[in-house]
Amino acid sequence: MSETEVEITVLASLADISQGDWDACACPEALSGRANDPFTTYRFLSALETSGSVGAGTGWQPQYLIARVDGLIIAVAPLYLKGHSQGEYIFDHNWAHAYENAGGRYYPKLQLAVPFTPATGRRFLTRFGWEDTGTAALVEAAVNLTANNQLSSLHVTFCTAEEAEAGEKMGLMRRTTQQFHWHNANFVTFDDFLGALAARKRKNIRKERKQANAFGGQIISLTGDQITPEHWDAFWIFYQDTGARKWGTPYLTRAFFEEMQTYMRDDMLLVLAERDGEYIAGALNFIGRDTIYGRYWGCREDHPALHFELCYYRAIDYAIEQGLSTVEAGAQGSHKLARGYLPVETHSLHWMPDEGFRDAVGRYLEAERADVGHEIEVLTSYGPFRKSEGHEHD
Repeated sequence: MSETEVEITVLASLADISQGDWDACACPEALSGRANDPFTTYRFLSALETSGSVGAGTGWQPQYLIARVDGLIIAVAPLYLKGHSQGEYIFDHNWAHAYENAGGRYYPKLQLAVPFTPATGRRFLTRFGWEDTGTAALVEAAVNLTANNQLSSLHVTFCTAEEAEAGEKMGLMRRTTQQFHWHNANFVTFDDFLGALAARKRKNIRKERKQANAFGGQIISLTGDQITPEHWDAFWIFYQDTGARKWGTPYLTRAFFEEMQTYMRDDMLLVLAERDGEYIAGALNFIGRDTIYGRYWGCREDHPALHFELCYYRAIDYAIEQGLSTVEAGAQGSHKLARGYLPVETHSLHWMPDEGFRDAVGRYLEAERADVGHEIEVLTSYGPFRKSEGHEHD
């Protein structure tokens, strides 16, 4: 039997493919409910593009991969030509410096990822029944684009563990990093969750929640049509402040949040702290089929523990209420450990045409993998959960 012939095209805009064709590969499960994660959906990626958050002048130039067999789109991938290493959360600045110090040109590079979004999800987006063929075609196409255009490197970030394993078998290098996630052990109430913690950690969380809610106002959680333009006006101020302090310039434009209000308000949870008619802090979450993803936070005033309440505890409240299994609270942050978020592995894939550079990075990744594994083991042992039953009391 002859091999299936796959045709690959590269699109500079999602406007060149229908939403139905993209989502048939990106989120076929959404036909019967919510997408597993909202970030590779046509709506989200298109909003980044139409709002000017990616595209000309941003350092994120779309190069979407489309794989067809006999005219049928069997796989797609969100690929970008990158002019820098910002907004990725899998850090390769040291690789860039080493490559350029050796006389090479690191940028532009190819990034197969969801911009500004350190959330694990499928990156090789295949139609049902075409998983192996589609994934292989997308990997080969991305590698060929890197080599044929004499680019320094290809990076596939926050892919699934299964994709990392498959990509490694196809010659890509696997990288392991870590985040902190909260897992729902069939809790019915927040107090059920607290009951699983060591007494000291349990008391600390209760203290923090009391402190946070004593700021002099109220905390509201909004989703769908409950979210209004007034709320986005307030949140935009918070986002700009955080973006300016963290990155110098916010990654997302104001128009992006307008796109979210139009097309994705049912997939978001906006938590706001309000006092005397003024919003003073907020946290934005995106909602997947079984996970809530904490993404952005900002404030106009500092209040004790308010950040923890809005970003971590209210997300846990929502997950328990909705029966979701996981809260992903974003990149970094060992302070999340004491609040019930445990370390988990995250995965990426990398490839470089230059054999010497590839070998050096490969050795680095092998050592890093061992370090990350050890760190996760140690951090987990220091987690807040009870080590044994019946020996602690409030």
